[in-house]
Amino acid sequence: MSDVIETQRERVFYTWTAQKKAAPLEITGGKGARFQTADGEWWWDLGSTTWNANLGHGHPGMQQAMAEAGQRGLVASPTAAFPDKARAGQLLAEITPPGLNKSFLCLSGAEANENALKMARMVTGRNKVVARTRSYHGATLAMLSLSGDPRRELFEPGLPGIVRFTDPYCYRCKFDLDPNTCSRECAQDLETSLLEAGPETVAAVFVEGVTGANGVFPPPPGYFKRLREICDRYGIMLICDEVLSGFGRTGKWFAIDHEGVVPDMITCAKGLTGGYAPGGAVIVSDKIADYFEDHTLFCGLTTYAHPMVCSAICAAIDCYRKDEVIEKVAHKGDHLQRLLKQLQSTRPLIGNVRGIGLLWALELIEGAKTPVAPEKMDALYAALKKRRVYTFRRDNFIYLAPPLVIETHELDEVVGLMQQSLDEVFA
Repeated sequence: MSDVIETQRERVFYTWTAQKKAAPLEITGGKGARFQTADGEWWWDLGSTTWNANLGHGHPGMQQAMAEAGQRGLVASPTAAFPDKARAGQLLAEITPPGLNKSFLCLSGAEANENALKMARMVTGRNKVVARTRSYHGATLAMLSLSGDPRRELFEPGLPGIVRFTDPYCYRCKFDLDPNTCSRECAQDLETSLLEAGPETVAAVFVEGVTGANGVFPPPPGYFKRLREICDRYGIMLICDEVLSGFGRTGKWFAIDHEGVVPDMITCAKGLTGGYAPGGAVIVSDKIADYFEDHTLFCGLTTYAHPMVCSAICAAIDCYRKDEVIEKVAHKGDHLQRLLKQLQSTRPLIGNVRGIGLLWALELIEGAKTPVAPEKMDALYAALKKRRVYTFRRDNFIYLAPPLVIETHELDEVVGLMQQSLDEVFA
């Protein structure tokens, strides 16, 4: 164990794990879709660190921008005005759907979602909020309460007034329907839940652009249009959590852009800064922005719109545009889908391949859709690590969410390593 890891283990908590089980990698650098560890090994980053390194490791444009911001050394209060703060707001207005023109700038996705919920309650005067059964909206107490994530159970009872509806989990459809012929009952389930809760008491509906950490469930065509119609019918805000699915992950700036639907708010983080600084944002409709012209916005934090964060937002959006990163994701995603489907065609244990852009999941089964046993998933994860492939697993899912700058020939290599790992464990 290195001195760094030993000191860190003694002095700094690891998240989402019993401390004795933590197995950190000592990172020294990286380039593109790979990072390097202190032992000189290079790892393929199929998790984009924590779904956030959309621009990859060691991006020269980001490194230069952050170095320049550090040299300026600007410290500013939340009420201060400075160029990168104004420009960050302008750039976000340019890339979000029409009618979303004003931003609240914070430090994380959980903070963005917390403040979106507060705004929705303030504007509507209602208290309830609806979220999906397998959703994840952040690790604060309120956002865990909102999430359908099982990690919330330890902290219950949490935030009151949470209402649930089902996810578009087509492989295990709650209604036992085919997505090619169904009437989007998973979306219609929202109205069923609203009527049970009393729609006049509901402030907002929270949905991820793509259900991410709890399974990667891209919504079928027409899904968001149905949600928008239902929300409009009852005067309820539609808030799209694009923390994971935003900034090119699905091949568009935001996942909801695939349907051309305009929500009342978009929340984002992760790819917002490419992982080069902590950053989050809530981008709101003109109607919401107008409301707070005459009503106090009871939201804020000491490091609101921090200068380093604003510099990172501006630089990241500039890099996405200059390098045409997002325009290239659709082609790379199609290539990755072909590779994964080919892998599935000869390995029945891959029950389902699902995803969009560069956000994919493999669901592994035994027999008739029985999830692969946890010990087998542990063995697969170990086999991937042995081949220096870093990624995430959850239940019987293995995720592939590499930096958007990964090249197509690199996708060939990492899927080959995944094939070797699967064959080692399940041969």
